[in-house]
Amino acid sequence: MEREAVLVAIDVGTSKVVALIGEVTRDGALNIIGKGTPASVGLKKGVVVNIDQTVASIRSAVEQAERLSGYNLESAFVGVGGGHVESENSAGAVAVSGPSKEISREDIARATEVARAVNIPSNREILHVLPRGYVVDGQEGVMHPLGMSAVRLEVETHIVHASATAVQNLSKCVQQAGVRIDELVAQPLAAAEAVLSGTEKELGVAVADFGAGTTDVALFLDGSPYHTRVLPIGGNNVTNDIAIGLKTSLQVAEDLKIRYGTCNVNAVDPDEQVTVEAIGEDTGRKVDRAEIARIIDARMRELFEKLGDEIQAAGRGGMLPAGVVMTGGASQLAGTAELGRQVLQMPVRVAGPTGVGGLVDHLLTPAHSAPIGLLLWGARAITQVDLGRYESAPAHGGLGRIRDWFRNLFP
Repeated sequence: MEREAVLVAIDVGTSKVVALIGEVTRDGALNIIGKGTPASVGLKKGVVVNIDQTVASIRSAVEQAERLSGYNLESAFVGVGGGHVESENSAGAVAVSGPSKEISREDIARATEVARAVNIPSNREILHVLPRGYVVDGQEGVMHPLGMSAVRLEVETHIVHASATAVQNLSKCVQQAGVRIDELVAQPLAAAEAVLSGTEKELGVAVADFGAGTTDVALFLDGSPYHTRVLPIGGNNVTNDIAIGLKTSLQVAEDLKIRYGTCNVNAVDPDEQVTVEAIGEDTGRKVDRAEIARIIDARMRELFEKLGDEIQAAGRGGMLPAGVVMTGGASQLAGTAELGRQVLQMPVRVAGPTGVGGLVDHLLTPAHSAPIGLLLWGARAITQVDLGRYESAPAHGGLGRIRDWFRNLFP
């Protein structure tokens, strides 16, 4: 009989909170057995601005998921977003200890700790220290050094950090909703888990999760992340531009964006008109649909330009053979991929999560890539016994519990 583990993911976004409960079998299959997706209140651009409202939103999502699954949520993987999320790469080296000169888990942990000791301001909190690869006595490209004979072990790590106060406020909201935190996961990495293939990560690829308030960006090379960032611009900026340009409310502007919006101005009939309810007018007025398309094109073009600047700043000079994979709710606008290819001059595609079963109605869309990616993040750690992510975690913290659980589950 296959042994199953139950994982919980909570993605607290600008427009919605998603709570998912998934069962993971020993062979790695993930099935969704509970979900809750209420509208989000209390956040702005991915950051908590009202604790009480955010707690109520999280509690609503948790209660929906619990009713559907019959499970009582105790702990969860929680996504962290917002423009304060940044990253850097760091290397560390140690001498291999022990008379046998075989690399042990303790050696890997010591090398990771040396790499972790970077000069990060005290108002920042480290979310991840992810090994990108190891060098064993000068031999590069080693991914699993455990048990190898060596004198010197080097590790290159990708360190993701965030504002300590923003992380603390998010953690406080989740805990006040009655849920412990197993691990805080940067949302760009969670989205990547759901939509990127191993081949794309090896070749070089960027994932861009276009949300309501932010765009989460993660760049991969040689199978590992090397640049993570959250841009403070998203789908709400498009909605705001439509509301200002057409002098209408945000609710009407959002409806116009969803029903008539496109990034491709040339695809719109120049004579087509739509009715708009303008602020301060009793009756609706007619506007050209092409005008809506021009407003969307201008803002989305700016977003892609900022994304291109971020890729350039990461040091790749635009050289990403697998291009950009877009996901997130705002990526579903018609013509988004075509505009991305035009601005970035590289392959661009829109993708949603795959490889999960169960209660996936309305979930296998780009808008739910991050929460499903959180479950896949946890599932990968279980099925691959990915102790490298947790080796140096404190014994009594959430990561320490995960590490000890994995060791008991798969000794």
